[in-house]
Amino acid sequence: MLPNPLHPAVVHFPLVLAVLLPLFAAAAFWLTRRAERPHRIWMVPLLVAAGLAGSAFLALKTGEADEERVESVVSEAVLHAHEEAAERFLVLSGVLLLIAGVGLLRGDLGRAARGLTVVGSLGVALAAVQVGEAGGDLVYGHNAARVYSDTTLTQTPGYNVDD
Repeated sequence: MLPNPLHPAVVHFPLVLAVLLPLFAAAAFWLTRRAERPHRIWMVPLLVAAGLAGSAFLALKTGEADEERVESVVSEAVLHAHEEAAERFLVLSGVLLLIAGVGLLRGDLGRAARGLTVVGSLGVALAAVQVGEAGGDLVYGHNAARVYSDTTLTQTPGYNVDD
């Protein structure tokens, strides 16, 4: 059975992968410097980047599903800040996945893409921190989770606990 709400369970995957990707990318970049088959080594950070982009997409979609329910207790400006940060994170994750894919190529182009992936992964990790901070502010600063625990909110018209 899936947790309800699903969004809090899903969001941890892209956050963890965003922290791990710079480590995997830097290690693989270093290992591929003299490797005969750098594309084999580079598959690890490429798969982590793919998992990151996929889980960021899933986190964004599950967040959108919870948005209407939460906007009854949290200001639209606070929700918008979190949503904008999440959308930026998803775009950056997708762009980084494309760059990491180019890192499979041999020669100067592949080497440059691998180096750019290492640097870009640090920027994506920073974007993940921004999304996490905005989400934490929603939950802990504005008590957004109360829509799932306060029976007076869940029993109001338009809100179904089983949604």
